[in-house]
Amino acid sequence: MPDEVKRKLTRTTLIYWALLLYVLAALLWWLISLQQQNRLIALEKRQLLELRSSELSPDEYKIEQRSIDDQFERNETKYISEGITFLIVILIGAVFIYRAVRRQFKMQQQQQHFMMAVTHELKTPIAVAKLNLETLQKYQLDPEKQQKLIRTTLDETARLNFLTNNILISAQLENKAFISSKEELDLSALLLDCVAALQKRFPDRSIETEIEKEIDMVGDALLLQILINNLLENAIKYAPGLSSIRTTLHSTPIGIRLAVADQGPGVPESERSKVFDRFYRIGNEQTRTTKGTGLGLYLCQRIAQDHRGRIEIENNHPQGSIFNVIFAQ
Repeated sequence: MPDEVKRKLTRTTLIYWALLLYVLAALLWWLISLQQQNRLIALEKRQLLELRSSELSPDEYKIEQRSIDDQFERNETKYISEGITFLIVILIGAVFIYRAVRRQFKMQQQQQHFMMAVTHELKTPIAVAKLNLETLQKYQLDPEKQQKLIRTTLDETARLNFLTNNILISAQLENKAFISSKEELDLSALLLDCVAALQKRFPDRSIETEIEKEIDMVGDALLLQILINNLLENAIKYAPGLSSIRTTLHSTPIGIRLAVADQGPGVPESERSKVFDRFYRIGNEQTRTTKGTGLGLYLCQRIAQDHRGRIEIENNHPQGSIFNVIFAQ
């Protein structure tokens, strides 16, 4: 967490606790004042009753004395019950406000990290494409070097397109503005196309496949393509350079199971529920070297849910993670 955000959070927390303690102190003072006032009123009534005792019969005196005592006890019970009610309401409100403020600071911090990451992710492919095109325009290169520069430019353009799709679809899903067009499609063919495109971008990486043929399902082809690409990109990003990535697709009794396994560092148990949050990324933002915006797994979960599915993480052996997506049939 940046120092500026820490200072703001510390300052806000101190102000919050100071106000809460002031409110609780005011409530306690109010309760003590009412109790003292109640005792004073009861005492004055008893003194007046003593002055009138000669005018009253013993029975009338006892009745009025009992009435004064009953009124004193009723007021005491009322003030205590009201104080307890106000205390409960204040504490419940304090908890909600505290959590809301913490959540807001956390969201603000994540959005700042997201903006920094997106700025970097956008600038890199644009800069590479611009440099390649300027080189092609300025120099007369042999066909082989030209093709290499063109291929690199297309790869960076594909990366840029992938990133902008993630951002746009994420915003549309968050605002419920995305119009899904679901139809019956061949998930096996879609997965093979995504793997082939990734293999073309990363020819040095080993991608193993075990894909059952002609698995059909009803879904949105664009969203499912984004889901698959994000899982594959995630595996490429975090797995060591020479390790292989394995993707499988099978029809099971509980539904269609899509799995992407890598041999990276894995996801700690404590982080597995958080990695699907919007903008969330594991590790320290100041020291992290892995590229990303924190939208990939968030999109995967939203898309899986939109297709009556769920996504789970389990350990890969000997190391790494397996991301399982199970679509209900």
